[in-house]
Amino acid sequence: MQLHGIVGDGADGVADRLADRLAERGRVGVVRAGDPDTTERTTYTVGDGWTGAGADRSPDHLLDDLARDHDYALLVGFPDARVPQIAVGDATVEDPALRLDPETPDLDAAVDAVEAAEPFETLASLVAELKRSPRADYSGAIATFTGRVRALEDEDDEWTESLTFEKYDAVAAERTRTIREELEARDGVLDVRLHHRVGRVEAGEDIVFVAVLAGHRGEAFEAVSDGIDRLKEEVPIFKKEVTVEDEFWKHEQ
Repeated sequence: MQLHGIVGDGADGVADRLADRLAERGRVGVVRAGDPDTTERTTYTVGDGWTGAGADRSPDHLLDDLARDHDYALLVGFPDARVPQIAVGDATVEDPALRLDPETPDLDAAVDAVEAAEPFETLASLVAELKRSPRADYSGAIATFTGRVRALEDEDDEWTESLTFEKYDAVAAERTRTIREELEARDGVLDVRLHHRVGRVEAGEDIVFVAVLAGHRGEAFEAVSDGIDRLKEEVPIFKKEVTVEDEFWKHEQ
């Protein structure tokens, strides 16, 4: 799912117009900030005009749900969200992906920005995609791996607050595609999904996912294990670790 935030005066109107454009390409979900003076914390429009609101659903939960069966999502009015942001007018946003005039927004540029962003994926969205695979009728197993930010290696360690990941996009995409194709060429392996997040990831949050659709569990488990090993060994990724005392970059290759 392609995800962008939109903030600033006029963000709602821009979001509506952008959502209409994106709906020509796929299913769109919109999550809006609610009124902070009421119990309403988020409002959301999902797919074909269905609308809901409530304080019991956080933006993170809503995005997790949308990622399973939506092509696009817009997060409106959440300036602190760790997603690429479109700034409308004079909105104060650190390093916006795009800045738009509220009266005459360049919607073509906005669509291009959304399409160019790193996809938003969760383990649930990858598993849902595997279940929709044309080969799913032949599968008897889905195996997965999730890598997380470990706060402590042992009790004497400094607490790791976050990790930040950067990758060489073209090289990383090519090598990830090669790993996926070679795993899918194995007997009994039907479909494979691999995803490594970029940007800042906080302690306890998920970093990387491997999901395998296979005829039997043995084939699925083996492909998952080899998949994560090859991702770590072959895909060029830089990692910055931030502890309570220091921060430093590592190259995982």
